[in-house]
Amino acid sequence: MRKFLYAALLTLGFVGSATAASDSVDIPFTRFTLPNGLTAVVHEDHKAPVVAVSIWYHVGSADEPAGKTGFAHLFEHLMFSGSENHKGTYFEPFEQVGATDMNGTTWFDRTNYFETVPTTALDMALWMESDRMGHLLGAIGQKELDTQRGVVQNEKRQGENRPYGRTDEVILANAFPANHPYQHDTIGSMADLDAASLDDVKQWFNDYYGAANTTIVLAGDITAEVAREKLLRYFGDIPAGPPVPRQQPWVAPRSTSTRGEQKDHVAQVRIIREWNVAELGHADEPLLELAADALGGGKTSRLYQRLVYKDKLVDSVSVDVQAFALASQFNLTADVKQGVDPARVEKAIAEEWATFLKDGPTDEELARSRMSSRAGFIRGLEKVGGFGGKATVLAESQVYRGDPGAYKLDLERIQAATPESVKAAANRWIAKGDYTLTVLPLGDDETVDESAPNGLPAAPGKPAPVLPAKREFATTKSPVDRSEGVPKVSEFPDLGFPDIQRGSLKNGIEVVLAERHTIPVVQMQLQFDAGYASDQGRKLGTSSFAMALLDEGTNTLDSVEIARRSERLGARIGAGSGLDSSAVSLNALSSQLAPSLALFADIVRNPAFREADVERIRGQWLSDIAQEKTQPTGIALRTLPPLLYGDQHAYGIPFTGSGTEASIRSIKAKDLRRFHHDFIRPDNVRILVAGDTTLPAITAELDKVFGDWRVAETPVPEKAIGHVDAQKQVRVFLVDRPDSPQTLILTGSLAPSTKAPNNLEIQTMNGAFGGTFTSRLNMNLREDKRWAYGASSFLQDAIGQRPFMTYASVQTDKTAESVAEILKEAREVVGDKPLTDAEIARIKTQRVRSLPGSLETTGAVLSVLSANALYDRPDDYIRTAKARIEGLKDANVEAAAREVIRPDTFTWVIVGDLAKIEKPVRELKLGEVKVLDADGKLVR
Repeated sequence: MRKFLYAALLTLGFVGSATAASDSVDIPFTRFTLPNGLTAVVHEDHKAPVVAVSIWYHVGSADEPAGKTGFAHLFEHLMFSGSENHKGTYFEPFEQVGATDMNGTTWFDRTNYFETVPTTALDMALWMESDRMGHLLGAIGQKELDTQRGVVQNEKRQGENRPYGRTDEVILANAFPANHPYQHDTIGSMADLDAASLDDVKQWFNDYYGAANTTIVLAGDITAEVAREKLLRYFGDIPAGPPVPRQQPWVAPRSTSTRGEQKDHVAQVRIIREWNVAELGHADEPLLELAADALGGGKTSRLYQRLVYKDKLVDSVSVDVQAFALASQFNLTADVKQGVDPARVEKAIAEEWATFLKDGPTDEELARSRMSSRAGFIRGLEKVGGFGGKATVLAESQVYRGDPGAYKLDLERIQAATPESVKAAANRWIAKGDYTLTVLPLGDDETVDESAPNGLPAAPGKPAPVLPAKREFATTKSPVDRSEGVPKVSEFPDLGFPDIQRGSLKNGIEVVLAERHTIPVVQMQLQFDAGYASDQGRKLGTSSFAMALLDEGTNTLDSVEIARRSERLGARIGAGSGLDSSAVSLNALSSQLAPSLALFADIVRNPAFREADVERIRGQWLSDIAQEKTQPTGIALRTLPPLLYGDQHAYGIPFTGSGTEASIRSIKAKDLRRFHHDFIRPDNVRILVAGDTTLPAITAELDKVFGDWRVAETPVPEKAIGHVDAQKQVRVFLVDRPDSPQTLILTGSLAPSTKAPNNLEIQTMNGAFGGTFTSRLNMNLREDKRWAYGASSFLQDAIGQRPFMTYASVQTDKTAESVAEILKEAREVVGDKPLTDAEIARIKTQRVRSLPGSLETTGAVLSVLSANALYDRPDDYIRTAKARIEGLKDANVEAAAREVIRPDTFTWVIVGDLAKIEKPVRELKLGEVKVLDADGKLVR
């Protein structure tokens, strides 16, 4: 979130034009303070009938005392357990009104909660937020604490179960002194989480969750006058709480270089380097963002040019800044190529670093950084809430800097930045004092060291916390009778979806447009009938590999020049494949549409597939496959599809789309040219457009670049997506992943196509069974048993038979028990405990009422066009969705469950530490058990 947000902040000065003054930029807001000290910020945006509610408490893991690490985040989880006047999970009322972008997060300096709701549901949302803010402790008992403690501990295990998932703890311990608020990571230690008590909960709530320590941002379809009345009504009676001592900035820069080493289940060596740098709000911090972009911000950056293109030492390299209230971190990450000595990589980095510190960035580097950032912010303006919308910009500025418009100061600094000023800032902060962590693959007989990392000792110089100026606060009597429960929401806004218009180019290519003029951006997708399924009869991974090579060079441009031009234009161009289609996408500023389209068309029509580019991407691709084979989810998604479909089926391939190492090694440039000739062609494409244009205007522009594209003499190859008979019995496949603190459990079976007439019934059934937070699977394994951070079921969309899967990553010692619970839930939903009328009604209601919020952005509109085209849906599919969903019959939804969920034919893929899980799983006697390796090959 920080990286996105700061990109937004960088660009605010360029909303008008590339040379506009930063003081001409504004996210209009009204700020006021309630008598109890609560700070309110209101931003009006009436483009959609939704309001983003974003509540920030000025407390985070930096405020945790010794022995209480992880408590801020644990408390965030407890805030979702219910309140005194609403028992049970917090999510249920929000699901009923169709809330979107709903979550809570904790970081060093704040804890926030947010949701976007239909305008008519704002009272309900404010009632819920105020009830847990002012009326929580009576609803929190030992059961709730134990439940959320278990969930958080499994969240920690899940993070550590990923490759490189243990690095943050080591880096923080060696970046900051022991007495620094940032020395421990936000999720904390298992021991401290185990020690958390109900008294701790109450003390934390009383110390930090008062009104005077809270900022509420309302952004969207609301006025300041209405907001003031509603906030006073729901929050005015909540006490201010005690004064909260504010931690003061303490960068604690280091003067010497230090280093450490960590071994883990990883596929390649990773070098991570960190410097402590200026905090958020410091004059140097935005200049360091510019330095990071020049050094490692993408293909055009200096380190990427040197290490990837020139010396071919790494598969990837990046540099960024994570900005926080007390100190920031300047980070470099490089994944070393197999067989390369890490010392060579470090030497090359040191040389590029020294050159940058000596010369600084060029004017051209700064200009490109500003333009790409500008475009990123303009795109972000569509969102009022979520992780990175306008509410986040305003809230962060207010909470950390006391002014919702504080971002403008950074804009002035960005506008005024010169190569000399960026160079000077870099020399002040990143010329010395780095900590380098080298992560190495474990040897055959080595195990993960789970002991706490050795860290820096305490240091002098820590500033004392400062109490805020003394103020007088008062509560106001609330007219709300909370005994009546959550306010009922009886009216909901209608979905506003643009008319779909159709046209064609001179050569017959179909153009489909949905106009939306909320921001000056045009998005489009060229959808080709290809995808992973077109790999059948070819080398696996050909479609994905070929699409990835499109923007790596054309007949006249190399990959670096393509990247430079994209950055100058503020355009985003991407290409890829799914199961049934391949696509190339463009996201362009309206003002730069013509040159962006010219670049886009060159990439689509004239890929060079040069041998040097093929070899470079091949190396990165093989590295990605190796990484997938160290990730539990990657292993499972590579292994399951061939087991479900058979390795001769079009879908019997790794669902990661990356193919196999053998197939990728064998792919030649001629294979890629053949794929492009066969599938990326004018008689196999639809052009889908959404955004700030009209049909005549976009058709004219597209004709200039695609209208003369000629059809090949040979026909488009036909894809053969055969039918697969259902399995007759349960199969269990185990994959060993030693030292895993969690086990990944994935089941698969075959369901009807996304194009099936009862697709809505199937989706509704899945929502109740495992597709939502309050679904049966999640409430069982997360909220009841607390064996997992989450459990779910989902369907992968497909034109042919699609896979129905259940997923859970569970603590290792509960593997067999979790398998039994998943099986029990599956058998019950098609047996003696079918979905109830209430469960079905809940999903139907949630799906209908979430439509306005889920279609807030141009990208979401384009996704509708894409799905309509791929699955042969009519243009009015979304506009008629409400009636079709509401018209679903419960009996048909229950029948869909019986059609799709066949627990006695499940294929189970279970990835974990076999030394601990194999015997208990075998004792379940589900069916034949086999052990596979990470390539899906039989071991025994």
